[in-house]
Amino acid sequence: MTNHQENTSLPAILCLTDACDRPETELFIGLKRAGFDVDVMCNPKGRNYQRLVDEGMVAQPMALESRFDKAGIAAIREQLAKKNYEIIHAYNPRALACGIKASKGTDIRIVAYRGVIGNISFLNPESWITFLHPRVSKIVCVADAIKDYLASLTFLWMRIPDSKLQRIYKGHDLDWYQAEPADLSEFGVQEGDFVVCCTGRNSPRKGFDVLVNAVGDLPKDVEVHLLLVGDVDKNDAIKELVANSPRSERIHFTGYRNDAPAIAAASDVFVLPSTEREGLPRAVIESMAYGVTPVVTGVGGMPELVEDGVSGLVVEPKSSAALARAIESLYRDRGLLAELGQAARNRIANAFHTSQTVLETGELYKSLTGRK
Repeated sequence: MTNHQENTSLPAILCLTDACDRPETELFIGLKRAGFDVDVMCNPKGRNYQRLVDEGMVAQPMALESRFDKAGIAAIREQLAKKNYEIIHAYNPRALACGIKASKGTDIRIVAYRGVIGNISFLNPESWITFLHPRVSKIVCVADAIKDYLASLTFLWMRIPDSKLQRIYKGHDLDWYQAEPADLSEFGVQEGDFVVCCTGRNSPRKGFDVLVNAVGDLPKDVEVHLLLVGDVDKNDAIKELVANSPRSERIHFTGYRNDAPAIAAASDVFVLPSTEREGLPRAVIESMAYGVTPVVTGVGGMPELVEDGVSGLVVEPKSSAALARAIESLYRDRGLLAELGQAARNRIANAFHTSQTVLETGELYKSLTGRK
């Protein structure tokens, strides 16, 4: 495989992913429209798969079962033989491991994507077949917090060179968020009620317990409904905590919902009380796009997303008292609530727009391949 293409042409890129989300899908399409020769191998069960097919961008359908998926590696190798690709951009660890294996013996540049903090170590053999593999040219970090975390990893003389790390925010567009706010009456919420929403997976680090305690700690005259969206309804410890809360009748489990963004859009405040390891949480971005005021903890990339006192509130993690104060302040000052909500929406429109992601990703590809 040779990279001696005309320097005026843009490089050919093979993107490897799974069921790509909307920002990823629109990034691929945006790069193609910017003149890059982009092909995608992805899971045909993804909800955005047909959009990529319609754009003529799916090279092959692919659903990797593991980091050692023989059929997947063979399919990637077969695709690489069809075109003079200069870059593989892998969007998850499975795709990264299989892409590295499939391109063995070539001089293709490998670009990795990292959206979360943690789970990479010089002492972990799996890290050496993915992010620490010497053939990885760049790791695109979705937040500065992730970039800083990777830069801090050391063992003996080993570290990841700063030149390998680049922060590119995952871009969005307000036009993607047009859902009508959900009808919350099924949860006993009436017109004019103050609603706090929290969406997340059933994971201890999401801090649901801290939020439930915070709502229980609110003064009696602060009357809020709390909607817990997601599979946390399967967590017996959280259910018991809610049952014992002085506000138990106002705390509602919705279960997993396909319309989670519409539920957030119908709320006054969106809270993500994570205790550790966040990147740029999609649920927070979606709520901000709908103009809902976010309250987040100072964990991971969330303070990059939400500017404290400007486009939302940032509180210390693991503190139900701090969370309760933030919710109370927004309940009592509806002018501040509206101001922060509008600023949150503007922040997504301006600082996290998909066009910027396309521009920065394209510049990365050009710099890796010696284009001007």
